Amino acid sequence: MDNVTVKIINRSANPLPSYSTPLSAGMDLRANLSSPVTLGPLERALIPTGIFIELPQGYECQIRPRSGLALKHGISLVNTPGTIDADYRGEIGVILINLSNEPFVVNHGERICQMVVTSHSTVEWNEVETLDESERGAGGFGHTGVK
Repeated sequence: MDNVTVKIINRSANPLPSYSTPLSAGMDLRANLSSPVTLGPLERALIPTGIFIELPQGYECQIRPRSGLALKHGISLVNTPGTIDADYRGEIGVILINLSNEPFVVNHGERICQMVVTSHSTVEWNEVETLDESERGAGGFGHTGVK
C-alpha cells in the first residue's frame, strides 16, 4: 500500500475527509452548508464541501457516490466519477442528483460522497495505420451475449 501526502485546506466546520474502516478505498466528504438544501425528484444541485486540495503530479481524486445514499434514498452524482486534477485549486463541489420520487434534504455535515485519491498514467500517443489483432476484435456492447 502506497501512502501519499496531500495538502488540504478545510474551510468548513466539518472534520477532514477520513476513511471509515482501515481497508476503505474512499474517504467520506461532507456537505458544507449554511442552510439545508432540498432536492426534489430528478433535481440536482452543486453542494459545497469547504475542502480545497493540492494533489501531487501524477495523482487525481475521484468523487464517487455513497452506496447507502444511492440504495436508501436514490441520491447519486451526475458526473460519476467526478475527477479532480492535480492542478485544480478550487473548492471541491459535488453535483448531487435525486433519482427517487421523494424530496431529499441535504444537511450541513452530512456525508454526501466518497473521494478516492489514486495515481494515473500520462499517455503519449503513437499514431499508427493499423492495430494488432486480438481475440475480441471490434466486438463491444454485449457482443458476448448471454452466458
